[in-house]
Formats: sequence, structure tokens, C-alpha cells
Amino acid sequence: MRKEDKSTVIEQIADTIKEYNCFYLTETASLDAEKTSALRRACFKEGIKLMVVKNTLLHKAMESLDVDYSPLYETLKGSTTIMFSNVGNAPAKLIKEFTKTSDLPALKAAYVEESFYIGANQLDSLVAIKSKNELIADVIALLQSPVKNVVSALQSGGSTIHGVLQTLSER
Repeated sequence: MRKEDKSTVIEQIADTIKEYNCFYLTETASLDAEKTSALRRACFKEGIKLMVVKNTLLHKAMESLDVDYSPLYETLKGSTTIMFSNVGNAPAKLIKEFTKTSDLPALKAAYVEESFYIGANQLDSLVAIKSKNELIADVIALLQSPVKNVVSALQSGGSTIHGVLQTLSER
């Protein structure tokens, strides 16, 4: 590969890293064609961008960015496939689903919400991370519960003050 081509690829990788909130470094080298196609289809369905890269080019792309990705450098061995996503736990769920039937893709490391997760043993922690939409839903549910209690108290005793007071005193 010519030097100009390498610099173009490095820029593309760096731009992709900037575009997404999180990325996972995985090992997919020994997947056969059928499983690789199934993985690509599943990634597309979940909105995950899958990219196979050379470790040296990825390392240079990470160095060119403002964020310090040095904890990830030691995992850049063997073949590396990157899974980019804007939902922090989507690639982890996909990896967990695929590892039920085979050993790959194997998690090497992940960068999620400005945190580093190194090693395959971090997969369960990554699956448990809630996405932004899940957190918003939890907050809304917490905010709505007192309102629901008042509304149900008003409806249970008819619309009389006595019924409302009696219902509230029972709770």
C-alpha cells in the first residue's frame, strides 16, 4: 500500500471514530464466510458499522485524535475488527448473542461513554450498560409515579374531597 493510500485510510478510520460514541475491538479472523455474512447482516440490522482494519493503521488513527486511547494499544494484536455504534450496549449484546453458537467474535476491548473496557471478561458489564433512551425512560417513569398516585387517588374516591382524603390516609 502506498503512503498516500495509508494516510487516506488513517483519516477515514479517524473520522469514523469521531462519528460514533463508542466502538468495540473484536477478533473475527477465523469466522467462516457464512458466519461472517450473518454477523454483517446482524450488525446492519442493529445500526452497527463493522470495519476490518490493520492494527498499525488503527493505532495511527487513534494517535491522531484528541482523546488518549493508549489503554487500547496493547489489544491491537492479531486481526482486529471494529464495531462502531451510537448505542453503548448494542455491540455487546450482539457479541453475546453470537458467542452462544461459536467462540467468535471475541471481545478484545471497548471504548464506551469515555470509558475503557479491556478484555473479554468485560462483556457482561458492557451488556448491562443502559443506553441513553433506556435512561431517559427510567427517569420519566420515576417522575410519573407520584403523578399517577395522585390521579388514581382522585379517581378512586369519585371526585369528593372525603374520598381523596380517605384514599390518601389508607396509603
